[in-house]
Amino acid sequence: MSDHATDPATENFVAYRNLLFTIAYEMLGSAADAEDVLQETWLRWVRVDLGQVRDQRAYLVRITTRQSLNRLRAMKRRREAYVGQWLPEPLLTAPDVAENVELAESVSMAMMIVLERLSATERAVFVLHEVFDVSYDEIAEAVGRSPAAVRQIAHRARQHVDARRPGRAASPSETRAALESFQRALETGNPQHLLDVLAPEVVLVSDGGGIRRAALRPVIGAEKVVRFYLGGSGRTEGVITCDPTVVNGNPALVVRLDGELDGVMAIRVEGARITGLYFVRNPEKLSRVESETPLTLR
Repeated sequence: MSDHATDPATENFVAYRNLLFTIAYEMLGSAADAEDVLQETWLRWVRVDLGQVRDQRAYLVRITTRQSLNRLRAMKRRREAYVGQWLPEPLLTAPDVAENVELAESVSMAMMIVLERLSATERAVFVLHEVFDVSYDEIAEAVGRSPAAVRQIAHRARQHVDARRPGRAASPSETRAALESFQRALETGNPQHLLDVLAPEVVLVSDGGGIRRAALRPVIGAEKVVRFYLGGSGRTEGVITCDPTVVNGNPALVVRLDGELDGVMAIRVEGARITGLYFVRNPEKLSRVESETPLTLR
């Protein structure tokens, strides 16, 4: 046997690892917790008799879902004590994620915030069915409900999401133009230039985790957002620079203070103007913006 040979359990797990990570991340909004779920999935998977498994992909998805549900319920209790606004952990993603419209929308900051409003079971059902096209029968086995109950949960979750789903995103060219304008305005600190690129109803959500300065509540309205940003940067000693990047399959800026990573600002553009700003400054959430994280729907 070759030194490089691997056992079937390992080969199958590795083959679906990116899919399992994507499922766990969309359910949890945390890459660190998603990695823990994958470790728990692996420990259970290696004890399975593969000869009794008809569909290995479905079996792995089922284990991952159950472990994600357990962790999500515990995380929701922790988030009740979180200081200020909670945002998902941003992930630097490859260009192919941005090119996949369905995947990019499902992991966008705007959509992940909407998913936070769902119960743990609703989120699992919605993510598995609407994003990953898992059948109701398979979901029922994963969440411990009947297929009929899962259909009802899916309908309820879809209604909640549709009521809060962001509007149609701008074209890639409009988004790039808005991002470039916003970057210049941030770096120069020109209030009028900021107002020109922000939609009147823009919403800024910032997450400092109680470690870095951030608004405790969403800041709504272009003028208030400009005042908040300029008020904060005006008290910051040092040079702020911004580098365009792709986070969670969508345009974003890596913000640096005197060359050191200070945060990641994801944006949402509609009608050539920015309608959503999602600024993650919590240093505990910035470990995944230096190297790409592979995501997939299949």
